Amino acid sequence: MSGTDGGRLRMAEGRVVLFTADEGGERLDKVVPTHVPDLSRAMAQRLIKTGAVTVNGQPSKPSYRVQVGDEVVVRVPAEMPEQVVPEDIPLDIIYEDEALLVVNKPAGMVVHPAYGHTSGTLVNAVLAHCPQVADVGGPDRAGIVHRLDKDTSGLILIAKDDAIRAALQRQFKRRQVAKTYLALVEGQVQPREGVIEAPVGRDKRQRKKMAVVRSGREARTLYRAVEYFRNHTLLEVRPYTGRTHQIRVHLAWLGYPVVGDAVYGRRRQRLLHGRHFLHAARLRFTHPATDEEVEFKAPLPPELITLLKQLRRS
Repeated sequence: MSGTDGGRLRMAEGRVVLFTADEGGERLDKVVPTHVPDLSRAMAQRLIKTGAVTVNGQPSKPSYRVQVGDEVVVRVPAEMPEQVVPEDIPLDIIYEDEALLVVNKPAGMVVHPAYGHTSGTLVNAVLAHCPQVADVGGPDRAGIVHRLDKDTSGLILIAKDDAIRAALQRQFKRRQVAKTYLALVEGQVQPREGVIEAPVGRDKRQRKKMAVVRSGREARTLYRAVEYFRNHTLLEVRPYTGRTHQIRVHLAWLGYPVVGDAVYGRRRQRLLHGRHFLHAARLRFTHPATDEEVEFKAPLPPELITLLKQLRRS
């Protein structure tokens, strides 16, 4: 590996280290400490997971195998984030047994700690409720099997040991987990039901956003209209694949953005602020400990129920 000219830059709250890879094959979490010697591998993993390390301008994973020519940027804060600590944050527990936990996450709560979000996350809350899951799935994972966007409410599945988590992740990978969302969108959706099949990847103009792009990964979303309003439609949505922001990107691409979506929606909408109308309402899967098919439901939160009532009156 070789550093770029002027590879270390100072920033207000730490430093930035830049380097270009001249060898390939090593994991990113092993490469970073060789260029930032004061970082341990665990610290490097934490920075990578929080998005403070980018490869060719994009966030990556600790397990990514660095390729020759990759441009890596490491943003090291003045104070490294400490290990995630338990916080006594109330959890809306839908179901719990010795193997797993099903939680109804509120909108506004970040699932995993990330750069700028090291407290108040679902991980912090889960660690206080189940301290034994601290190392399940690796550092800062707390057994969480999948994720929801910050402003999406609804069901999240948490495993209490690595074997259960691995079994559940296999079901997600094989698309054996049925996820059902409720989404209120702009406009009257036609046809009443259908399948959106369009590849999703990074937006080439705005790298923090996702978009329907030819070079993206396969993405498939099923939808069905549940209720029509004057200028809106309540949809039941089932993502067959699990791409980042898939439902929001697909519906916006179709011309029916999710109400309140500040990233992919209409900026001038006035119905909902502080969150978007997307709720993970049902989750069906095979319980790894019993081999029985189970289904859990999470009711719409009060603010979304209130909005639907308002639309019915208008």
